[in-house]
Amino acid sequence: MFRWFADRRRKKLTQAPFPPVWKEILRQNVAYYSMLKAEERVKLHALIQVFVAEKNWEGAGELELTDEIRVTIAAQACLLLLGLPHNYYRNVQSIIVYPSTVTPPQRKRSFFESSPTSVEAPQPILGQAFKGGPVILCWDAGLRGGRNSEDGHNLVYHEFAHKLDMLDGAADGTPPLRDRAEYRDWVQVCSEEFLRLKKNAKNGRKSFLRSYGAVNEAEFFAVATEQFFEQPQKMVEHAPELYRVLKEYYRQDPYRRASRRNNKV
Repeated sequence: MFRWFADRRRKKLTQAPFPPVWKEILRQNVAYYSMLKAEERVKLHALIQVFVAEKNWEGAGELELTDEIRVTIAAQACLLLLGLPHNYYRNVQSIIVYPSTVTPPQRKRSFFESSPTSVEAPQPILGQAFKGGPVILCWDAGLRGGRNSEDGHNLVYHEFAHKLDMLDGAADGTPPLRDRAEYRDWVQVCSEEFLRLKKNAKNGRKSFLRSYGAVNEAEFFAVATEQFFEQPQKMVEHAPELYRVLKEYYRQDPYRRASRRNNKV
């Protein structure tokens, strides 16, 4: 019954005209939008309409939320869903947006932690995704990532890739896949690339992927997602098998989009 009401509400949302001012926001703040085909833009519009309406948006650090902020973030998050079967990030209820880099409050030491040094001091962050909790984003970084679609850095892609990863209950770098064969393929390819990145990072060698992806498997998937969408040519050149498994997972082909765009120049 609940699903019936949700589907009915979503249908009503997507049947409403997409606001022209929202299209202008996309043109100005989401560079990747220009790479989409007309039918992909229509699909993205519908995703944005539902996403903006259903999520609980909170401005923090005295940030006043606007349609520009909501639509810019929603577009980037929903871009990851364009080819996926999905339920609009069912594990995301709230999105908390700060104006800029934020330092989270220090975690309290538990009853069993006797050493005063056992709790690490909080570090400044640009974003964070919590399993079963909200997504935290900094607006300046989210806007910067949206406007530059080719530098391999995108905060919104990164944090929402974590939420896709967490859909099966674990932040382990492996999102829900279709079958055992796809899991086997994924583990083989991603494990090889993750270990290669870790080795390069340990030895101080640069890689086509940011070294932050060597922290753990979850960060590897998030970093790889950023590069998959933003620098697909580089991934195809340096890790074609990684590009292939991400293409099969996301059911999108950013390399073809980029090639189509370059041929128009």
